[in-house]
Amino acid sequence: MRELRGIGASPGGAAGPVYRLAPPPALPPSAETVDPAAEKAAVREAVLVVAADLTRRADTALDATAAEVLRAQVMMAQDETLIDAADIAIDGGADAPHALTDVLAGHRAAFEAAGGYLAERVSDLDDLRDRLVAACLGQPMPGVPDPGHPYLLIASDLAPADTAGLEPDLVLGLVTAEGGPTSHTAILARTLGIPAVVRCAGILDVADGALASLDGASGVVVAGVSAETVRTVNADRLAEIERRARSQGPGRTRDSHPVALLANIGSARDLTGEVEGVGLFRTELLYLDRSDPPSHDEQVAAYRDVFAALPGRKVVVRTLDAGADKPLPFLRLADEPNPALGVRGLRVARQTPTVLTTQLAAISVAAAATDADVWVMAPMVATAAEAAAFTESCREYGLPTAGVMIEVPAAALRAGQVLRHVDFLSVGTNDLSQYTFAADRMCGDLADLLDPWQPALIALLATCAAAGVEAGKPVGVCGESAADPDFALVLAGLGITSLSMAPRSIPAVRESLAAHTLDECRQIAEAALAAPSPEAARAAVAVLRSSSGRATAAPDEDIRIRG
Repeated sequence: MRELRGIGASPGGAAGPVYRLAPPPALPPSAETVDPAAEKAAVREAVLVVAADLTRRADTALDATAAEVLRAQVMMAQDETLIDAADIAIDGGADAPHALTDVLAGHRAAFEAAGGYLAERVSDLDDLRDRLVAACLGQPMPGVPDPGHPYLLIASDLAPADTAGLEPDLVLGLVTAEGGPTSHTAILARTLGIPAVVRCAGILDVADGALASLDGASGVVVAGVSAETVRTVNADRLAEIERRARSQGPGRTRDSHPVALLANIGSARDLTGEVEGVGLFRTELLYLDRSDPPSHDEQVAAYRDVFAALPGRKVVVRTLDAGADKPLPFLRLADEPNPALGVRGLRVARQTPTVLTTQLAAISVAAAATDADVWVMAPMVATAAEAAAFTESCREYGLPTAGVMIEVPAAALRAGQVLRHVDFLSVGTNDLSQYTFAADRMCGDLADLLDPWQPALIALLATCAAAGVEAGKPVGVCGESAADPDFALVLAGLGITSLSMAPRSIPAVRESLAAHTLDECRQIAEAALAAPSPEAARAAVAVLRSSSGRATAAPDEDIRIRG
């Protein structure tokens, strides 16, 4: 047996034979173009074939967010600038496959240089290139294998078109050599409930058909396990799934302290099963890859679909989280040297205030037409003054519950002052990690710094939670860390009042909370705060979990959880 270590990206255990993603088509040697018109026609035919295939995948995707990403890929393929640039390359002597490859290589370099959201979409461009080349050559589209039985999928990384069609009953687990815990692959794996490990060096050396096991929490992958191990791991997984499927009701600790378990969604299609409410409604999916903003009426219809599905329940709407690092053509924002630190989120309203006011007006109309308890929050708030201005705008449009996301360390450190002006806080741990550790979320080499178990991040979470307790106002977490059943205990112990995650992650977190009292959660949080490293924090929490009901306080008496 050979043990490999990566980063746990989606909790759960799985085992079975491994099969790798089908390789991209090999680009043939360049040949002299004898019929430029035929090559240009081949480019257009390839675009039609790929766009139709991606559209079909989007229409049948299990996840609404994945469907939106696929539709964005369709728009990339149909972009006239891509086709025009390919025509120019063909006029220069290239054939269709080489013309498309060269043009997309230029786009790829530009995306990488831009960083942020665009750098995240480099794999989308690579996938689009491979599909267009395959269509030009008359070859099958690259993608997920189908060996006819359940298996573990291994790959360098996965493109949206690959992940969107994954069937959890067939693909038992995912292991990638690249990526990070906040990558598209990791987020979608959690959404689908598929155990996953990313950034696993050596996984591509494992031969197709070899038996392996993975632990999506610890990031450990073992190649060369026995058939008996495979049966045991998968039996345990099925038993766990069945047990959690029977888990119902609101989130609470063993002694009935409430911790609301809410869903992260991008549209009404993401609502699967019964949920307490929605802690993060990402509205930017309505805006992406459009040359004109969605109209007031179009927004009202989209918001009303979600609100109507949740009568009497809380729905936290995040206003548009876009800007220089999530480029929207209609915003016409200037290029920036560092988009992640530029005009994004609420800052867009500084230059284009009507985008925010139109959205608030639409949310207000949709909320008035339903019985949902609609809350609104702004992303990328850095100061108490920004929070106060946003709350005032919400009040002007008749929205009674206004809050902000804590993603910037400055806002976390001044959480008490921010709470004087808003009704609630919601911590986005993905971006808060990025800005706290100066580590780009999409840089796999720095994935260890984005670990939510980093003590510095836990300390910022403790500051926010304590401010909420003092102000008597709720503080939630809507980052991916909320989906970790162990980390949920830390958050509850800190005083966090709600956890928002992919709907499929809720049963495991509900079960974890129900097994511990609030006092045990507080002791677990103190141990995590006192730990010198993420590894030590995990180990300390594991010890306390195993002795549930008999846990003792952390030895560092200077650290105490308020509330």
